[in-house]
Amino acid sequence: MPLETHASADLSLSDQRWQARIDLAAAHRLAVMHGFNEGIFNHFTLRVPGTEDRYYQIPFGLHWAEVTASCFMEVGYDGAVRAGEGHVERSAYCIHAPMHRLLPAAAAVFHTHMPYTSALARLEDPQILPIGQTELGTMMLTAYDDIYTGPAFDPAEGERLASVIGDKTVLIMANHGVATVGKTVAEAYDRLYYMERVAQVQLYAMWTNKPLKRLPEEVVDHTISTYRQTAPKYGGRPNAEWHFDALKRILDRKEPDYKD
Repeated sequence: MPLETHASADLSLSDQRWQARIDLAAAHRLAVMHGFNEGIFNHFTLRVPGTEDRYYQIPFGLHWAEVTASCFMEVGYDGAVRAGEGHVERSAYCIHAPMHRLLPAAAAVFHTHMPYTSALARLEDPQILPIGQTELGTMMLTAYDDIYTGPAFDPAEGERLASVIGDKTVLIMANHGVATVGKTVAEAYDRLYYMERVAQVQLYAMWTNKPLKRLPEEVVDHTISTYRQTAPKYGGRPNAEWHFDALKRILDRKEPDYKD
């Protein structure tokens, strides 16, 4: 499946690939800005446009604050480096390659140990609670993996995670972190951003030790139905694209070298 991007559909394949690199580099830099990254670990990957057998990944050891559009390797679903140079971080390959291969909607696969969502994942019950509008919008996208199996050093783990997330686009990983998928970088990053906000607000509310005001079931159902059926698209574009473009404009002012 060719990668869907928010770039113009009439771009040449080479231009689509360069834009994909720019967007993926922006996501890495933004994750540092938003506090989503953890050292030199965690992984953002993106299927190479026009291919069915490889994805972009940074060389192991590169800090996300250093990532630029030109730095990405092309890594095959077999783990071999097809273009670029560097080491392929093992857990990135074992989680991401199977998800790219098995999930039609997973052109982009983002995995982090961002703090609030990771804290939620460490609770006996990590589920998002129906206590607010943003929570409902994220709940309907979210699947839960209830089993931590240890470090992901075998592609079978990525296959297992792909089966758990199914047709959802956010996966809370027990005792671990979170993964999001999207047809574009914008979609995957937007889901990551709002998942962390939801986890932060829910934990803050829980920390008050006061009763949580849960929304009635009929309001939950109505809100989710509204999100799915009648949410407006301004200019015919998904909100995630507007959000990601706005974030890239901030990077253009602060860290324009991400496009290098």
